[in-house]
Amino acid sequence: MRVIPASFEIQDDLDRQPLAERIEACGRICYKSEGKIGVNTAAPFVKNILKHGHNSVGEMGVATLRVEFDAESLAHKFMATQPKFMQIDRPGKGEMLITGSMRGYRELFRGNPADKLIKAMVGYLGNRQKLFFEDLIPPHGWMPQTGVVIEKLSLPQVDKLPYELLFKHRFVGVKFITNRAVTHEIVRHRPCAFLQESQRYCRYSEDKFDNQVTFIKPLFFEEDSAEYRLWEQAMVETEKLYLELLKTATPQAARTVLPNSCKTEIIVYCNLMEWMHILRLRTTQAAEPSMREVMIPLLKDFARRWPNIFGELALTC
Repeated sequence: MRVIPASFEIQDDLDRQPLAERIEACGRICYKSEGKIGVNTAAPFVKNILKHGHNSVGEMGVATLRVEFDAESLAHKFMATQPKFMQIDRPGKGEMLITGSMRGYRELFRGNPADKLIKAMVGYLGNRQKLFFEDLIPPHGWMPQTGVVIEKLSLPQVDKLPYELLFKHRFVGVKFITNRAVTHEIVRHRPCAFLQESQRYCRYSEDKFDNQVTFIKPLFFEEDSAEYRLWEQAMVETEKLYLELLKTATPQAARTVLPNSCKTEIIVYCNLMEWMHILRLRTTQAAEPSMREVMIPLLKDFARRWPNIFGELALTC
């Protein structure tokens, strides 16, 4: 049995990686198969998840597009498709700023393959991110759309957007190592994308887990207290039962004895606007203490990065 503290990590390194590599790194958290990442593993991984319809993994990478058009009717037709899970703004006449995940763009095209702006956007991405769209290529390829100009914004360009646009179009991924009680609450935030370590597939009796279950240290009990010793006794007994069950049962069956104290890893990916909502809700005195344990330091980190957005809220903690 191992006991570790809760922690978090803002995924800055992944923001600098090619999109396929970012999505592979996020997707492998579910099976804790990060050890399989290699020089040429991203493309097969992405193809496999798309083939099997594991669409949530495709939510872990976004693209921000500046779309210019010569007819206002194109914007009206596009909005009539009711695009979902996308941030859309009109910075000026004949212009849109659109941020969506790879899954979002794929599903938008599948549902509306004849819309001119959608064809232009997905064709633009399809020529640059072929891996994510090669199964959607029309018979005659990605044809340019007259009267529409597409530009993809880099992350530094997104970071230079005015406050009101940055708030919506800057997406940030955070990996939490915490207990399952905390993640049960985190996943209630609907506009986010989530990927989480799966007890259904992870077999903690394997060597890569050091043949043991890892638990998160509870902040409720002092380590030398009678309460902590009771908690520790319960975790030791739970681990024994779980490992015994694995001798004859699958991980998804054996996991039924595992408690909320189990360590899990979860990636939360959303824009700054949703992070503001999460942090405002999850850092108050009324929030669950184990949640505050990771969210308050995260808020302070965000406040250092974006003081104009999170600075005032950080002063309340």
